[in-house]
Amino acid sequence: MTSLIHIKDPLQFSQILFDLMQKVNAGISEMELYEFRYALDEYAPENQDWSQIELKDIQQIENMITGRDFFDKIQIRKQVSGKIIFDDEIKKLTRMLFVGLVKGDYNLEWVKKWFYFDVRGFYFLVRTIYFTPEILAHFGGKPYKQFDPKQNRLEVFQGLGYKDFKECNRETDQALIKLLKSLVAVKGTPILITLAGPTAAGKTEIVSRLKEAFEQNKQKVTSIEMDSFLLDNDYRDDKGIKTLGKEAYHFDLFLECMDDIHHTKRVTIPSYEKSVSCYDENGKLKPGAHPIVLEPADIVFLEGNFPFHIPEVSHFIDIKIVYLTDDPIRLKRKWKRDLDYRKKYEFNYFRNRYFRTQFLRAEDTYRPLMQECDLVVDTTNAALWATPPLQRILSK
Repeated sequence: MTSLIHIKDPLQFSQILFDLMQKVNAGISEMELYEFRYALDEYAPENQDWSQIELKDIQQIENMITGRDFFDKIQIRKQVSGKIIFDDEIKKLTRMLFVGLVKGDYNLEWVKKWFYFDVRGFYFLVRTIYFTPEILAHFGGKPYKQFDPKQNRLEVFQGLGYKDFKECNRETDQALIKLLKSLVAVKGTPILITLAGPTAAGKTEIVSRLKEAFEQNKQKVTSIEMDSFLLDNDYRDDKGIKTLGKEAYHFDLFLECMDDIHHTKRVTIPSYEKSVSCYDENGKLKPGAHPIVLEPADIVFLEGNFPFHIPEVSHFIDIKIVYLTDDPIRLKRKWKRDLDYRKKYEFNYFRNRYFRTQFLRAEDTYRPLMQECDLVVDTTNAALWATPPLQRILSK
């Protein structure tokens, strides 16, 4: 246990914490101590006396971070003097983990099991458990194929561009392309493939490469964004539609589209630009608006995080895929893509939003999809997970 003197002395406290945090995240070793202290100032208590921070016991923390109530309460856009502020509950959690590490109340193994630390945001986030016992059982308990998990080398990165990300995923992605070619050859065309997964997992990029691979086989390929079927954003807000269930979409138009794909017909889908659909809430084409018409294709990729396992939709989908990258890596991608390149978010809004939504979306969308899908591509652990029925098809 660290002495109270060390906790009360801000210089000694920060030195001990700096040494410990390098074991939590190797990226901290890229910082100088004075840089670490700059970032730590955001969490410093009154008079720099860290001993005044009260700690919850381990079981209290585990209970808190495994229930949705804690995440539901995170305020993404709370403002003070016209500026969005860092959510106080997230701040308190990070401060508590800092002090608990230095005091020895929270050991490193426990902290790393339940949390990960993002250097650029300089805060702790809760690890999302994607592979529950039920999902593992759905896939027969072990991966169908396993490769060297090269994403491990990305830990020191504060932001991550697609070039490095793609290189680390090379073996896994090539195996996926080969596997899908085999499945399409067995199942025949037309074939509808869904590819869902968290933001910044690499869905758009892998679909682009899959399209190229099939086009090289002289097969016609197209893709459809599930977001194209969304109702106007203002209408959804007025009706209080907060989740992306079927009530948020032109669902009847979507089902017609799915049916047309399997009957090799031209497919008409809504255009959706600047959060506005070309169809009104009753499914009528707005005056002067024009939908998108797609010619018949051999292979159709449907991208998005709609619950494709629901009965009205499931029978239309020939291959259901979840393309997964673990939260810490995706966060690095989003810093680079959404903050550096797109300038899309304000800093504190982004920190609050990412912290809050990962748990809730895993619970509401990704884990339910993984429980029912045919294939999970886990790029972080470089593994392909296939259901036993799918494995039997591939073994023929």
